[in-house]
Amino acid sequence: MNTRMLLVLSCLTVVAVWQLPYGHLVLYPFTLLATFAHEMGHGLVAILVGATFDHLHLYPNGAGLAVWHGNPGRLAQAAIAAGGLLGPSLAGVGILLLARSARLARIMLGGLALVVAALTLIWVRNGFGFLFLLSMALALGLAARSLPDAAAAFVLHLIAATLCLSWFSDLAYMFSPHAVINGVTHLSDSAAIAAALWLPYWFWGGLIAVVSLGLTTLGIAVASKSKAPGSA
Repeated sequence: MNTRMLLVLSCLTVVAVWQLPYGHLVLYPFTLLATFAHEMGHGLVAILVGATFDHLHLYPNGAGLAVWHGNPGRLAQAAIAAGGLLGPSLAGVGILLLARSARLARIMLGGLALVVAALTLIWVRNGFGFLFLLSMALALGLAARSLPDAAAAFVLHLIAATLCLSWFSDLAYMFSPHAVINGVTHLSDSAAIAAALWLPYWFWGGLIAVVSLGLTTLGIAVASKSKAPGSA
């Protein structure tokens, strides 16, 4: 199966499963990975702009929270907020571009397991998030070691597709002024951008949605021109 077919199949799988009555439960582990990528997006951008990334929490309902501190300026604060919204799309596109063969897919699954485990040990500070992410890292490592080449490539592309398409399931959040996380009301990321800069939150939510769609489309287009997963 070539790369284009894998991409189409994985994207169709994600969209189809989302439509099923319990589809979100089927994709629950991948959804939590997307939340992890979202929160790490906040944290890594915070580090890049000179702030301090303290830790993150991941909750069973799919929500997450990245905690950082510092006063890097209004533009930097907006960038930190946007980093979370764009994090899953960037991570998904990165996986697609790096996984160009079955051999690379195995390496990527193993590498992803190591990255998830390392980031968890460094920054995750709540029990559920810690246990879930380490379990996911172990599962990814076992998949890289034991699955046939085609199956390993499909799993990797399914993860990438879920990350790339997660912006679509987050549209309501992008166009909301607030979010309730673990019983506490916070500004949404779109509202945080608006508070740091100008224009209403729905403008920034729409802009992020368009950018996410563009990133996903570009990533799929470039990755689909890569070598087939079974080629040398």
